[in-house]
Amino acid sequence: MKPFQDYLDTVNAAIAAIPYPEQPSQLYEPISYHMALGGKRVRPVLALMACDALGGNTATALDAAVGIEMFHNFTLLHDDVMDKADVRRGKPTVHRRWNDNIAILSGDTMLTIATQYIAKTGSQAVMDLFNKTAIEIYEGQQWDMNYEERNDVTVDEYINMIRLKTSVLLGCALKTGALLADASDEDANAIYEAGVNMGLAFQLRDDMLDVWGDPVTFGKEIGGDIMNNKKTFLLINAMRLAQGDDANELRHWLNDPYATRDDKVRGVTALYERLGARELAEEAITRYNDLAVAAFKRVKMSDDNQQAFIDLANKLSGRTY
Repeated sequence: MKPFQDYLDTVNAAIAAIPYPEQPSQLYEPISYHMALGGKRVRPVLALMACDALGGNTATALDAAVGIEMFHNFTLLHDDVMDKADVRRGKPTVHRRWNDNIAILSGDTMLTIATQYIAKTGSQAVMDLFNKTAIEIYEGQQWDMNYEERNDVTVDEYINMIRLKTSVLLGCALKTGALLADASDEDANAIYEAGVNMGLAFQLRDDMLDVWGDPVTFGKEIGGDIMNNKKTFLLINAMRLAQGDDANELRHWLNDPYATRDDKVRGVTALYERLGARELAEEAITRYNDLAVAAFKRVKMSDDNQQAFIDLANKLSGRTY
């Protein structure tokens, strides 16, 4: 298997070569702009890595990889509108640079383009997996919005939500590569399981970076989840653990419409640290990463290829970006 950067270069070249129509420019320029922002491209690279590791030709998985990345970015355009996010990967979000309606319509177009790329594989199994994953992601996003109106969200409910919203797409990417390599059902299912658990660790790290990350390397403004009262792993545990003065202070920050951004982010962050929510998140990240590693070890592939996936899982679970 090649180094991660080689697969990334292949993916980036394919994305840069996507032929967008010139008109209407208000529809396609936002897509080109957003895709040019880059990003980690973890999902398409995973598809190529899985295909390669399980004996396939990565060229057969490239269209699927591009489709998966286009789909992922479609969800980001719509998420940014729903979250009222100003910055994505260090640049203005599409709905801020243009407007909400353009972001929604360009996102719709990205979904169709993504589906076209998946269809190019000629694999009904890959298309079925893609469609199933897409529906699960929409379900996860709806749960995420529902939880904004609830103060009794449990940790288990949250984990299921991020499994749907984030993790299943990593599993989909890996299983897509496996399917296109004609892997056994056992290997395809094991590598999917690895991806889902890797995705859980990935999202929990994302929750932490939104609080303690460096906005320069993270590419987004810190404290967005806090300002939106998002029911993250951190907030759910803080609400569960807070008592007395801590509980009163947390309710104040959640309900004060006049709190400044700096004050609220600083106040809630201090509560997270005081209540031990940060340590609980780190423990959960380690737990899900260990499950991902165990699943990768069940996949029949060379020791070197297995180690490459394990190294990547460890890197993503401990990332600072």
